[in-house]
Amino acid sequence: MGRNARLPVRLLSGVFTVEEARRAGLPRWSLEGSSWVRLGPSQYLWKGLSGDPIHRLTAVHRRLPVGAAFSGRTAAWLHGLEVASCDPIEVTVPTAAGVSNRSGCLIRRSALAKRDVVNARGLPATEIVRTVAETCARLDLIEAIVVADAALHSRRLRIEQLASWVQAHAGFRGVRRVREVLDHAEPASESPMESRLRLVLVSGGLPRPKAQVTIRDRWGRAIGRPDLYYEDQRLGIEYDGITHRDALVEDNRRQNRLLNAGVRLLRFTAGDVLRNPEKVVSDVRSMLSRTPP
Repeated sequence: MGRNARLPVRLLSGVFTVEEARRAGLPRWSLEGSSWVRLGPSQYLWKGLSGDPIHRLTAVHRRLPVGAAFSGRTAAWLHGLEVASCDPIEVTVPTAAGVSNRSGCLIRRSALAKRDVVNARGLPATEIVRTVAETCARLDLIEAIVVADAALHSRRLRIEQLASWVQAHAGFRGVRRVREVLDHAEPASESPMESRLRLVLVSGGLPRPKAQVTIRDRWGRAIGRPDLYYEDQRLGIEYDGITHRDALVEDNRRQNRLLNAGVRLLRFTAGDVLRNPEKVVSDVRSMLSRTPP
């Protein structure tokens, strides 16, 4: 008999309580076995589901007061953005809510109007404009722009919405950071590392490059689209991530087409961007100083 056959099927789909386990025929002592993960007081999960943050968030939600909502990066993750969802779990509760701090959670108190909360992946979360604005207000500039870029590129957010939020919340703590984000955000950016690479260049004193520019040959045919591009110097800059390695053959062909069209290229990895940003800036500055062929 397979391992799953010995486990109550009704307990394998999500968070359950000790009482729900008992009704399914599983005594409490058996929940201490290796098949189960304890998520909180009287809440458990089959270990086969433990890698999905949604179950941990569901367990937390069950213990929140009425009117509470996930916020910050947790809400951003629920909205589909590529951020850490549970480090810590961020929650906003109504100002008068009688709730204490909980392990692994960062709880803030704030007024939450009905329009401020939406359903995201089946859980209450602050709506996308408030989510992005509040998240950006609390992060350093580069990581704040990473979040804004992702929201803008996904079309879950428009730059005008974020600008309107800033105008309406002039006294909000951290609004100055959100204004900075507006100056640097780029809807065309296709990944967090592309955003970080762009900001490394700008914070290093270089001109802001264009993002995702389609390059055409003399017959008007599209031959490539560098992640970042300095048009006057005909310099393309690429971030090489996992997807580039998986598509190496086609990437090489595309690079050859660009080189043949007189576009120079520099390529950088996560190690370059995160651990040696000064060298990235130096390499790009050196190429920009040379007259293109």
